[in-house]
Amino acid sequence: MPKKPIPLAVATLDTPIGPVRVAAHSGGLARVLFDAQKDEALEEDPNPSKEATHHLEAALTALREYFADERQSFEDLTLAPEGTDFQLSVWRALLEIGYGDTCAYRDIANAIGNPKAVRAVGLANGKNPIPVIVPCHRVIGADGTLTGFGGGLPAKKWLLEHEGALAGSLI
Repeated sequence: MPKKPIPLAVATLDTPIGPVRVAAHSGGLARVLFDAQKDEALEEDPNPSKEATHHLEAALTALREYFADERQSFEDLTLAPEGTDFQLSVWRALLEIGYGDTCAYRDIANAIGNPKAVRAVGLANGKNPIPVIVPCHRVIGADGTLTGFGGGLPAKKWLLEHEGALAGSLI
């Protein structure tokens, strides 16, 4: 039996990489969606709880500060991603990649104690429900090339250049 979607407080934020939909519930920030994902339906709550609204507003403020180059960390936000235990372990590992740093999928596989799971790490990275805040954009190919990103490779490139991780030469 499929899970019933949790109603979400939802807002759209205009950013240098295009509009981003942000969604939260009383447990924390649940989704960040790029314009390329505009067809993904969110169960919007017409009367969100005070807690959901608080988490949404905190995330919007944090993202505005990030894009204005006034913030490098999101550790003060309450995150509520939904996924398998494996996905959650990958997403926790992503949170350890510092602002302006990059790593390869194999580095994440090693960090979670499963060095043979490089492809599975790539799949989990691609299903990250809270990109930018859970920095999946900081994972690049072992050879230094940019790899897939839900917001598109130009957005990934912009984010990495914004953080000083790229000199503008990739893609």
